[in-house]
Amino acid sequence: MDTANHHHLVQTRRVRRQRRVRKRLEGTPERPRLAVFRSSKHIYAQVIDDQAGKTLAQASTLDPDIKAELKYGGNKAAASVVGRVVAERAKEAGVAKICFDRRSYKYHGRVAALADAAREGGLQF
Repeated sequence: MDTANHHHLVQTRRVRRQRRVRKRLEGTPERPRLAVFRSSKHIYAQVIDDQAGKTLAQASTLDPDIKAELKYGGNKAAASVVGRVVAERAKEAGVAKICFDRRSYKYHGRVAALADAAREGGLQF
């Protein structure tokens, strides 16, 4: 199998998993969606009200304040910091309950670390 075809198959599977997860989730004003995006070097989190199409809070390892306290953005320690900060910012925006959108990622490693830190930060899900 050539690499272009393999990449296309992997991408298609990823999108299918993402849609499967999103089918059951919708961010409402009362309970917005905490969406996670994971790249090899960074991790990003957004609290989204899908009905209004608005991002209420966000944090990532590229934020200057978060970046200053980290050596590397692609590990569990960094994910925990992002989880804690996004929880603080969500609470400032008046959000207490969220639904967690893991996208196409397993609830494991960095994604789980971010979720645990967000719970410790006071978000309910």
